Amino acid sequence: MNIGDRIRWFRNRIGLTQKQLGMRVGFPDSNADIRIAQYEVGTRKPKADLTAAFAKASGVSPLALSIPDINNPLALIHMLFALEDCYGMWIEQGNSTFQICADPYNNQQAAQLYEMLGEWCNQYEKHLSGAITKQEYDSWRYNYTGGEK
Repeated sequence: MNIGDRIRWFRNRIGLTQKQLGMRVGFPDSNADIRIAQYEVGTRKPKADLTAAFAKASGVSPLALSIPDINNPLALIHMLFALEDCYGMWIEQGNSTFQICADPYNNQQAAQLYEMLGEWCNQYEKHLSGAITKQEYDSWRYNYTGGEK
């Protein structure tokens, strides 16, 4: 999933047309929909300030839009290999599942990631138990800052 796919996904999630989103980020009414279509199909790539505007208009963190390309399984597996290199993560096979494991003692960044994974697990379990709604869970995920402000 590239940034254009994410823009489209979040735009659809909040029920906006391309024109409405374009106007929210400041594009002229006359070509707001065309501009958004160009970003969504990847003919244009937004710079940081426009990514921030898209995020604000969609009610999410800019980081929720700026993820690596995960539509390509080969690119994704290489991203996972990089996580192993940087964070000491590894994979294990369970009954019909694979589990990605993290070692908090690998380095300082690995320790931070381990804490973040724990927060994610806690929120996910709250959602599964009904303590928070899917909307609350999604809002937490899409606005997660890892303690940064």
